[in-house]
Order: sequence, then structure tokens, then C-alpha cells
Amino acid sequence: MSSVTVRVPAKVNVQLSVGPLRDDGYHDLVNVFHAVSIFDEVVAKESELVTVRVEGEHADQVPLDDGNLAIQAARALAKHAGRTYGVELVISKAIPVAGGMAGGSADAAGALVACNELWGLGLPREDLMEIAADLGSDVPFSLLGGTAVGTGRGEQLTGVPTGGDFHWVFAVADGGLSTATVYAQCDRLREATGEQVAWPQVNDGLLAALAAGDAGRLGAELVNDLQPAAVMLRRSLTRTLDAGRELGALGAIVSGSGPTCAFLARDGDHARELAAALSGAGVCRLAVAAHGEVPGAEIV
Repeated sequence: MSSVTVRVPAKVNVQLSVGPLRDDGYHDLVNVFHAVSIFDEVVAKESELVTVRVEGEHADQVPLDDGNLAIQAARALAKHAGRTYGVELVISKAIPVAGGMAGGSADAAGALVACNELWGLGLPREDLMEIAADLGSDVPFSLLGGTAVGTGRGEQLTGVPTGGDFHWVFAVADGGLSTATVYAQCDRLREATGEQVAWPQVNDGLLAALAAGDAGRLGAELVNDLQPAAVMLRRSLTRTLDAGRELGALGAIVSGSGPTCAFLARDGDHARELAAALSGAGVCRLAVAAHGEVPGAEIV
């Protein structure tokens, strides 16, 4: 086999609850991940060296050295196998870069699945999940897909039942936000206000809304503890979120560490109408309709 293509989805956090800062610099999280139909493609080709090439919008913002998570994933997989392998990774980007939708993590998950197949390793998904957890908190979910609760740093996953599709619009901003910068701002805001940060808990009402397939109820339960920090760093997000609500979104939230904003719609037609209205309102660079849940990284 000379080439393997893997499709891997973006995610939205329908709940992102951030606990106190730990001694190791991380936070305990309760993350309810939901995979949506915006996809990157990762192609793995035979090569003597491990290299990466990135195509698509804002591809120039993606590192091509060892800072690239897909490169790290390929090297980690080879190390796990105890062999020296090469691969040329070609990534076609549709997931916003530094947009709070786990694009880098998705590419890492895609690289794990593609290289496992290209190199004929035959490792089970459980082994890939272990490697993924060492690469980053969002990488295991990019492998799993669907909808899941993540605890710890977000990498300990439990699947969550859903009662049907949910329809979304993602308002993509100009430029990105650094996840580390947003978390640091969250810590500063909490310290400045003297907030007593509680241990994060799963929102049972949100899980019930997912299980029932009730978009209206889910929209009312969306929560993201990083949203105040993201808005502080990018004030224009307030205007974007307000516009989505005024245009009839059932729920509005910053996706992950931002700056992409996620809006929950009634159905597919409403999502398309909302995307067109947001695009016309001039409050974002691009508005994209999508649905979830969708599978994680898979060979196509």
C-alpha cells in the first residue's frame, strides 16, 4: 500500500467546565465533546523521512516542523512499534486553524490511523488511544468521534448516547487564539475576581438533552468556562454571539478556546438560513453549517 487517506472531524464542546489550576500546570476538566461534519483529510504516503505538507485555507499558519501534532503522532507511533519509519503526510485543512475546534488534534488522530494502516502495524484502536492521550487532551476524542464526556485533562473518555442529529453553524473569525493564552487569561480573571473554583461536574440536564435529541433544551444548557477569557482577548466575539442569538439560534457559545463561535439551530434548513444571515451580518469571516454527531478518524 503506497497511500492511505483518513477523514477526521472537528469538534465542539457543548460543555467545557474548567477546574482549579493544578500543581502540574493543567486543569481538571469536564468536557462534553461532540464531533461535527467539518473535516480535515490526512493522506499518508510512503517516504524515507517523516514530513508534512498542508493545503487549504490558512495552511501557512500550520507548522511544518516537529511542532506539528501530526508529525509528533507519526513519530510516537513509530516509537511505540519499535521501528524506524518514514511517511509523507499531506493535510487538507477545512477545520479552522487555531479556532477552538481541535484541528491540530484531528490531524494527529488522522496521522495515527493513516500511518498504522500504511505501515501495516495492525494496532488496535485501544493502543492508538493510549498514544493519542500522550499527544494532547483532544487527540483521543478525534479518534473516537461521536459524543463523549472527557475528564482528567479531557483525555479520559466515556461515550454519551444521543437521540438524533444536531444542526450547527460555526462562525469563523479572522485569525486564531492560542489555547494556552486563553487558559492563562481564564486563571487571571478568576484570580482578579476572587472566584472560588468548584470541582467540575457533568451537567446532567445537558446529557438528558443530548439523549432526547432535544435541540431547544441543549441550547439552553451549553456552557464554556473559557468563554469569558476568549471574549476578553477578542472583544468582537460579543458582537458575533449577540448576532447569532438575535437571528434565532437556540444556543450560542464560543467553541473551546475560540475564537470560532458555535450556534445551535432547529434543523438543517434553519442552520443554512442562520449561516447565510451571519455571513451577511459582517460579524465573522465565514459561517459554515454542519451537523453532528459524526464518527471519528476513519479511512476513506
